[in-house]
Formats: sequence, structure tokens, C-alpha cells
Amino acid sequence: MKIEIRDLSARIGENQILNGVDLELESGKIHALMGPNGSGKSTLSNVVFGHPAYEVTGGEVLVDGENILEMETDERARLGLFLAFQYPVEIPGVTVGRFLKRAHEIRFEDDTDRTRGFVKTLRSNMDFMEIDQAFINRYLNEGFSGGEKKRMEILQMLTLEPDFAILDETDSGLDIDALKVVAKGVNRLRAESSFGALIITHYQRILDHIKPDVVHIMYQGRVVTSGGPELVHQLEAEGYDWIKEGRHEQPAG
Repeated sequence: MKIEIRDLSARIGENQILNGVDLELESGKIHALMGPNGSGKSTLSNVVFGHPAYEVTGGEVLVDGENILEMETDERARLGLFLAFQYPVEIPGVTVGRFLKRAHEIRFEDDTDRTRGFVKTLRSNMDFMEIDQAFINRYLNEGFSGGEKKRMEILQMLTLEPDFAILDETDSGLDIDALKVVAKGVNRLRAESSFGALIITHYQRILDHIKPDVVHIMYQGRVVTSGGPELVHQLEAEGYDWIKEGRHEQPAG
């Protein structure tokens, strides 16, 4: 899967947030997106997935050459896209097992062998993610801790096997043990398939466990520079001053 974000602009109300984002992503690679607070990182993920609060004011998002901006959110998901929320929502009345079974049926409706083995696969994935089997019968995210919600997001990802996922600050609020489990799930998909991801984060620590191939820096609603993992180390050493001062126009390092 190839995703091409071209000159994408968007606002919420009167507040213009994205100001011409250009970004290329593809399956088989892990991308990291970093930047100061308010630079537009989470807005970008919401716009890609069609959040109704955001108005696209220009540009396009192409998935394998097809502009998805006019698609409903479920249509975008059916293409093989996945979003792990920064703040996963609770869904009272819908159990984890029922939710995942229906999502799995939709994702793999033409693969009867795969859908027939759903329960076994789900239980195996829960063990892998160190989630108690009793959670199958609990309402999705209701009463879950922050770490349990984030593990549940990755469990959903393992169940649906997307081609490309955006992980919006999945590391936020996680202790080191939970972070390692979350990273383990992402790395498993990466090892077993052509899975790709865009990891939105403020911190190096998740990138110590999920090694990015490409790092992008966002500032004032644009992607202002891209490079290898050395960009993460430069941010750790210098913060964002070199971005704000315009020094990103020179080679990093």
C-alpha cells in the first residue's frame, strides 16, 4: 500500500491547522512523526480517517492512486487502513469479543478459513498481548485503565492485520512494561507481513522499541524535514529550537 498526502490543508472551525502537508508513506516501512505541541500531528491522523469535525480546505490523500477524502471512514478501513486512537473511546454494551468478531468478519469476509478460526486466533493474540481472557466478555474499553486501552488497540490491530496503521501517541501514559508489550505487537506485524505504520509521538522511548525507517518532523501544519533515525537523536539533544529557527533547511546533524 502506498499513501501519498499532497498539499493537504484542513481546519476545525475557523482554526486552520494543516497548511499544505506533503508526505509519502508505504507498507513495509515504519515512519515516525514528531513535532511540537499544536503542530498538527493528531489533526493529520483525524483528517486521513475522515473525522467529521475537520474540514479539508485543500489537497488530497491518495491510497494506491485513489483519493480517499470523499470516502466514509469505514470505506477507508476496508482498504486496509487502521487508526490507533490517542484516547480510545469506551463502547458500553458491546463486548470485546463481539466487537472484534464482527470487525474480523468484515475485514476477511471472503476468507472462510480465517473467519472460522477467529476464536482461536483471538485467544492466541490476547495471550501474546498479555491480556486476561476474561476481557473477551467485558464491554469495550469500559472501566479499562489507560494501559489496558492501549493494549486493546494493538489487539484490534493484530486481529484485523491492516496494511498500514497510524498510531496516534499510543505511548502516551504507558509505563515501561506496557510500552514493551505494545511495541511487541507492532513488531510482530512488521516481522510477519508487509505491514507499515506512522507512529505519532513526542518521545524517543517508543522508538527505542519500534525502530523507524524514516522520521518526519512537523511544524506549523507542515512536514518541514524528513530523514533517518538520527533526527530523533537530534531532537533529544536540541529540542525543537533548530526547527523553529529554520535550521532544518540545512542537512540534519
